[in-house]
Formats: sequence, C-alpha cells, structure tokens
Amino acid sequence: MPSVVHRHLPLFLMIVTSFKTNMEVLVNPFGLPAGLNLEGYRTVFELGGFFTYFRNSIVVTGISLFLMLLVAIMASYPLSRYKFFGNRWIYFYFIIGAMLPTRLATVNIFEVISTLGMFDTLFALIAIYTAMTIPIAVFILTGFMAEFPSELEESARMDGAGDSRILFSIWVPLLRPAIATVAIYNFIPIWNEFFFPLVFINSDQWATLPLGISQFFGQYQSDWPTAFAALTVAVVPPLLFYLFASKHFIRGLTAGAIKG
Repeated sequence: MPSVVHRHLPLFLMIVTSFKTNMEVLVNPFGLPAGLNLEGYRTVFELGGFFTYFRNSIVVTGISLFLMLLVAIMASYPLSRYKFFGNRWIYFYFIIGAMLPTRLATVNIFEVISTLGMFDTLFALIAIYTAMTIPIAVFILTGFMAEFPSELEESARMDGAGDSRILFSIWVPLLRPAIATVAIYNFIPIWNEFFFPLVFINSDQWATLPLGISQFFGQYQSDWPTAFAALTVAVVPPLLFYLFASKHFIRGLTAGAIKG
C-alpha cells in the first residue's frame, strides 16, 4: 500500500496544484485547495499557442514512432532470421547506438540539420527521435523474432510467399506484444523530450508541449496553477496510449518468462 501511494503521489500533487491559486501554492504547497479554482485551465485553453504545441507533439510523436517501428521491424527481420557475414557485428552496432546518449552528438546533428535546411521544422525533431529510438527497438524486436519457429516460415515459402509477405503477413501480427512494448517504451521519452526542441526550434508555431509549457515558469515568478494545469492536460495522451496498449505491453514483458 505505501508503495502505491508513493508512486501516485506526484500525479496527485500535480492535479491538486492545478486547482489552486498562486498564493495557495506558495503558502500550502502540499495541502488541498480551499476551492475549485479553474483559472489555470481557463488560461491554458484560452491560450491559442497551447493547442499548436499539443498538435505538434502529437505529430512528432506519432510519425517518429511509426518510422521507428517500420525501420526497426525491417532491420530485425534479416538480423534474426538470416545468418550472413557481419550479422552479429551489425547487431552489435545497434546495441552500441542504444547505449550512447544522443546528446553527445548535438553539435554534429546541428550541422547536419542546418545543411539539410531542416532547422526550425518538425522534420528535424522527427528525424532525431526516429534515429534515437531505432537501436533499442531493433534490440527488442530481434530478440522476439529470433524465437519464432522456422516451420512457419518454411511453410509460407512452400506456398510461394516472399520475404515481404512473410514479414508483414506472418511475423508482424505475431510481433504485436513486442511492438506495443517498444512503442510504449519510446512514447514517453519522445513526448516529454525538451532538449532537442529547445536547440532546434525557434518559432512558437513549431514548438512542442514541453517547450511551450516551459513558458509558464519564469526566472523570478511562475504561474504555478496554469503550469500544472498544462502538465495535467499533457499527461492525458500518454495515459490513454498506455491504457490502449497495456494488454500487449504486459504480454510482451512476460513472453520470455513462460518459455522453458
């Protein structure tokens, strides 16, 4: 019971603070609000830029996840089902990519993005997030795909199916738990990512939610109810996404536990 309370306490405090006034936040930061103050939510929804930030985050996260899964699935198929020269080295290359922090290459990424004319566009964020999440996706999907029985593939080839048909008609449906695991694992980091939008986005029309919400926090004064109201609204998409994919996510996490 205490562990459950500790896990949900930050979420509870965020929601409660969104209904307080600025004075209540300063005087009684951990207490319940004296009344139901909706000024924070009213400010958020009346702020035209907030829905732009929300839309940008949806677009960037959705396209990044789609491209990441597409590339990772197609890369995992030959790495897990074929034996060829350099197979393990290529797989090891992806593992190294999962271990190295992307921010170490910020200067080099900035040069590439500027050269391609993608600075201050959503394409820059999509390209970075896709490349950043592919290594761990390949690592997880390759492990899952390697466990599939070869008899399924052999029977499909006897029926005249090619590699693309086998991959997308046989393996992808079986990969749904792994795909859900990879999607949920990468959704939150992309949705909450602040550093790369701060570096590569200058205009408000292309800002994402973390960058937009940061405007409510000032150096000398912060609008706490509005900031926490915006954070509460920003939590809704990840929560809905997790509830939608949680069944496959749990199945993916426990898939290896019943193999014996």
